[in-house]
Amino acid sequence: MIIETERTIIRYFKEDDYEDLYNYLSLDEIYEFEPGVPISMEDAKAAAKKRADKRNFIAVADKQTNLLIGHFSFFQAEPEYTRTYEIGFIFNPAYQGKGYASESLKAFTSYCFSNLKLHRLEAKCDPANQKSWKLLERLGFEREGELKKNIYFREKNGKPLWQNTYVYGLVNPEE
Repeated sequence: MIIETERTIIRYFKEDDYEDLYNYLSLDEIYEFEPGVPISMEDAKAAAKKRADKRNFIAVADKQTNLLIGHFSFFQAEPEYTRTYEIGFIFNPAYQGKGYASESLKAFTSYCFSNLKLHRLEAKCDPANQKSWKLLERLGFEREGELKKNIYFREKNGKPLWQNTYVYGLVNPEE
């Protein structure tokens, strides 16, 4: 799979994407709304290899430099016959606010419906992550609900810091 937009190339991960992956997954700010902690270069090598093998993560590269600037997570929901996938996205902060996420997510969404014949895409995000949910809404995803205190990524004094989640959906316009 290779999808080209005006400024990006959307493709499967390659093992040698690890340095670019490290460049943004090693930053504290990435984990404000995501689980986990900043990764090491060794972690990035392992993650790039796993992502190249599994195909549940999709790389987004800058067309001019071929540098990895972000990625999509892409997991099939159960049951399979619903042809529904959950999508998520993380972009290098150096490329945020410049339209790269919008451009590539729009192209990937179109590819999913046209080429993979998906029925539905779903996305979830923290209500405090205004940039993410506004992007989803600009691209036609509809907010379908809010899950109350359904997940936590951090603890304080040994107790979970529960948070809410917005749930978004986008149905294939051809169906």
